[in-house]
Amino acid sequence: MLYRIAWTLCRTYLAIVRRVVITGVENIPARGGIVLVSNHKSYWDPVVIGCTLPMSRHVYFMAKHELFKIPLLGPVIAGLGAFPVKRGGADRSAIRTALSHLESGRVVGIFPEGTRNKGDAMMEPHLGAAMLSTRASVPVLPVAVMGTRGFFGKINIIFGKPMSIQMEPGIKKASRKELSAISSDIMDSIAGLMALKSGDII
Repeated sequence: MLYRIAWTLCRTYLAIVRRVVITGVENIPARGGIVLVSNHKSYWDPVVIGCTLPMSRHVYFMAKHELFKIPLLGPVIAGLGAFPVKRGGADRSAIRTALSHLESGRVVGIFPEGTRNKGDAMMEPHLGAAMLSTRASVPVLPVAVMGTRGFFGKINIIFGKPMSIQMEPGIKKASRKELSAISSDIMDSIAGLMALKSGDII
């Protein structure tokens, strides 16, 4: 119920105040587990992404654990489905939670850059999105969000085509080198979406 109410209110705000332009909705898989990955410019990014996906595709965002300690904010984001991750190492609890969501056919949202990017160039990606995709055998959905800083101004969001991550036959666990290569491909896909202009074919 909380997610439905928040989705409706935020979607209305985005449409009326931020004049959000959504491209590539047809690329969002209607069902099945997905690792959704996006660039990260603003605290608004999870809200924009969550509210521009269909309500049926509830996004469970991985968020830094410090946010869950903030009064009011912590319980709200937890109630909306976000789950904490401790940065700086492999958080096994967060990994288990993410894999459980993916195996249940849900959407797990991750910002591979790990934090908000205040520059123009893409930051070096963390390997979590690639690792989860390979372990759960689910596609990666690249997303680009633009114009999310501040409270006013147009927002553009582009959903790319799902990326099917193929492992070598007989290999159950990707090496760090393989995860790094996959992560670079993911960031290249997001960068490619950010470079699109209105009317370009995705």
